[in-house]
Amino acid sequence: MLTPEHLHHLRNLSLAARQAAEGFLNGAHASRRHGAGLEFSQYRPYQPGDDLRRLDWRLAARSDRYYLRESEVDTSLTVHLLLDASASMNHRDDNGLSKLDYARLLLAALAYLAHQQGDAVGLTILGPAGLRHLPPRADARQLPRLYHALETAEAAGRFPGAATLAPLTARRLRALTVCVSDLYEEDAEINTLLSRLRAVSGDVLLLHLMAGNELAFSYQGSVTLKDLETGQTLQLDADQQRPAYRQQLQAWLRDTAHAARSHGLDYHQLSTTNPLDQAMREFLRRRAAA
Repeated sequence: MLTPEHLHHLRNLSLAARQAAEGFLNGAHASRRHGAGLEFSQYRPYQPGDDLRRLDWRLAARSDRYYLRESEVDTSLTVHLLLDASASMNHRDDNGLSKLDYARLLLAALAYLAHQQGDAVGLTILGPAGLRHLPPRADARQLPRLYHALETAEAAGRFPGAATLAPLTARRLRALTVCVSDLYEEDAEINTLLSRLRAVSGDVLLLHLMAGNELAFSYQGSVTLKDLETGQTLQLDADQQRPAYRQQLQAWLRDTAHAARSHGLDYHQLSTTNPLDQAMREFLRRRAAA
């Protein structure tokens, strides 16, 4: 299993996504149903109201009976990927990866998995300047579009406000929504958005991304911490504050997970030090249940 650092150092998002995802494509996650697809499965007798274009006229000429050709098609979903591109995603871990770097790799791998399953995949990048939106598609050129959008995404400012986010919940579109965010927010605006998407779209998988040095508070001695979104700074002794920090962090993580799940979100915490397999496994599990 390639580490996130190795994938990032490839400097090729398309290659990194394929390398990370291909190990998860063993085993058939796609189910089958009969319909008007391309791969022939069986005949069935014609019934009034059936589409005559599927009638096998040669068989009818030979047998004086009317049969329709049925085929097998993969079941597919609409997958809507959301990237939090607020400034806090610029936080960099000790391994050199920022949260945004990790999120790019993860969402690219999930897009690759979904595309291989025949799903229509879309992407929305949530930034203070507005929404960068690629509508869901299943055509061959969609992955390059998604990769380019992810590669050129930049994190800045604060999480967008309700007016900017309104188009996301303006109409009902059945989809599996996957959001990658560090949940740095002022007034539960991210959870509010995802709860509304849960109501209008269906399943929401929330991947809560934290940096390893945030979780461990691995800083040493006297440090100055800067809020990437407000610019405020705080000077402290890291060794002295570590026990209290860890205690408060664990309480916040418990409360955050509880709040998300109470709103019907499928919540999972990730670290930028973790391989991508945990998140891909959760995605495939959620997809299979959809």
